[in-house]
Amino acid sequence: NGIPGTPEERLRVSEKILNRATGMGIPPEDVIIDPLVMSVGSDSRAARVTLKTIELVREKLGLNISLGASNVSHGLPERPLVNQAFLALAMGAGATCMITDPSKATLFLRAADLLLGHDPDGMGYIKTFRKMQRLEAQKTG
Repeated sequence: NGIPGTPEERLRVSEKILNRATGMGIPPEDVIIDPLVMSVGSDSRAARVTLKTIELVREKLGLNISLGASNVSHGLPERPLVNQAFLALAMGAGATCMITDPSKATLFLRAADLLLGHDPDGMGYIKTFRKMQRLEAQKTG
């Protein structure tokens, strides 16, 4: 029937997917839900609907969430900026699997992990930063 317009409708579809998957013997921890990221350029509510869907699916079903983050910025200027802001919000809402360009987002994602308490001592962020410094030095030197 098309893409559901509300987080609650998307949760119901996620429940159907989970029930069908577990009925086929797939364990819940192997089920990954895509909450359907739509462009805020065509619907200003799109990001909020997706973020609330992420929260509901994680809270009610405990499933992993995969999303194509760059869909949110389609048709907008400064897409990387919008994408990074959305990624941080999605991570805070509970998204676990991001489809994004790691060469552009790795350090940003590590910083978001740090700020969300997923990297409590900051070593993931620091190691990634140092690795990126070394790679950059190799390119220039």
